[in-house]
Amino acid sequence: MTPPDALPGRIVAAGALELRTPENQKGIGRVINAPDSADLIGGVRIQPLALWPDDRGYFLEVQRLGRGLAAQFPPETTQVSAAFNYPGIIKAFHYHLHQTDCWTPVAGQYQVALVDLRAGSPTFGLRNTIYIGALRPWQVLIPPGIGHGYKVIGTEPAVLVYLTDHFYNPADEGRLAYDDPGIHYDWELQHK
Repeated sequence: MTPPDALPGRIVAAGALELRTPENQKGIGRVINAPDSADLIGGVRIQPLALWPDDRGYFLEVQRLGRGLAAQFPPETTQVSAAFNYPGIIKAFHYHLHQTDCWTPVAGQYQVALVDLRAGSPTFGLRNTIYIGALRPWQVLIPPGIGHGYKVIGTEPAVLVYLTDHFYNPADEGRLAYDDPGIHYDWELQHK
């Protein structure tokens, strides 16, 4: 029997969680157009957020502690962060072994790319593309073992606010290239 470390595509293991790079054909995977889509990667959850616009702009409630997708995040280790990104920027891929992310776009538009890296998962290798932002204020919960990243689309900068259930720990985070040949995500404009 081949030891697990010698199998191709192995990224890392932590306890029962083993991550591997899939072997996908080039593409963007399944585009998620509904929060309850049957095509979502196992464990990923989406919640549409209410937006209250008026003649001055809009109000968006990002999170209430103890409620919503991040309801189970422990207050003593939850971190709130924000990322400001210029148009066309790609930040991908990274993953966590223990940390869960809860993303909320507050300005601009994002093409979010997710891939299931969890060996043994029923959705291993599945890719999801989710378009979120000012035009679609959806919150996205990303569990450990899911490779995630995004591209800022459109002509305006974008801002992403995210909660994590653990304080930042570089030992918990891993990175894969945005053009990883196993994930084979197509970041080009999709002419349809």
